[in-house]
Amino acid sequence: MSEHSPQTLVVTKESEDTWELHTIKDIHSPLLKRNVDIDVFLPPDYQKEHGPFPLLLLNDGQDSEGIKLKSTLDKLYKTGKLRKFVVVGVYCGDRMQEYGVASKPDYRKRGARAKLYTKFILGDLLPYLQFRYAIEPFSSENVIAGYSLGGLSALDIAWNNPQYFRRAGAFSGSFWWRKRDLQKGYTDKDRIMHAEIRDGKFKPGMKFWFQAGTLDERADRNNNGIIDAIDDTLDVISELIKKGYKPYYDVVYHEIKDGEHNQKTWGQAMPLFLEWAFGK
Repeated sequence: MSEHSPQTLVVTKESEDTWELHTIKDIHSPLLKRNVDIDVFLPPDYQKEHGPFPLLLLNDGQDSEGIKLKSTLDKLYKTGKLRKFVVVGVYCGDRMQEYGVASKPDYRKRGARAKLYTKFILGDLLPYLQFRYAIEPFSSENVIAGYSLGGLSALDIAWNNPQYFRRAGAFSGSFWWRKRDLQKGYTDKDRIMHAEIRDGKFKPGMKFWFQAGTLDERADRNNNGIIDAIDDTLDVISELIKKGYKPYYDVVYHEIKDGEHNQKTWGQAMPLFLEWAFGK
C-alpha cells in the first residue's frame, strides 16, 4: 500500500451517541494494481489511546449502506448489546477474481487474484489500520465476514490465517465454488472450500457463523428438495464439525425462511451476527 497515494477522508457523525463513519477513498495498492476505498465505523466515545479494539473486517464494504449497517450498529450499541470495536468495510474491485479461495481458482479460473487479495488484507491493510486506528492485527477477537463470494473469501482468509482472524462470518456464502463443471463429472468432493477444511488441521479457538436463506436460489443439484445454497453451507459446517468444532458453540447456523440472496436479507441477519461476534 502506497503511503504517497492521494487519499481522501470524509467524516460523517450524526451525534455524540452514534457511530462515526470515516470514508477513505483512493488508497493505492500496488499489489492489487488499483485504488481501494474503505469505510471505517468508530464507536461512540472512541479514543485511540483507549485501544486497541477488536476489528470486524467486512468484504463488499460498498454494501454497508444497503444493509443499513450504521443504523444497526447505533441501535444495538444504544441498547447496551454491543461492546466497543472497530468496523472496516473494504470496497470490492473485480470480485469474481479477487474473491474466492486463495490456494486454487475455480473451474473457470475465477478467483485467480484471491491470493493477492489475501496478501493485501494481511500485509498492507491491517498494518495501515493499526497505524491509523486503534486495532491489533493479531488479536484473537478479530472477525472477518462477507456476503456471497465475499463470505467465501472471508472464511478462506480466516481458515488459513487464524493468527489474524479467529472468527469468520458468511452471509449466503458461495460455497458452491468448485474445481469441476457440473456437466463434466462433478461430485461434491469438487467443492473447493470444503476440501480446504477437509485437508486442513484443527485450529484451536476458531469460531464460525453462517447464514442462508430458503430463497437464496432455486438450484438443487442432487434433487433432494433442498436448495444448493443451504446444502453447501450445511456441508461446510459438517466438515468443520468433523475437524472437532462444536455445533452451537464453535459453529452457528442461522437460516432465514423466505430469505433471499440480497442486501435486505443480509441486513435482517446482521444484528444476530453482530451480537454473536461482539455482544456483551
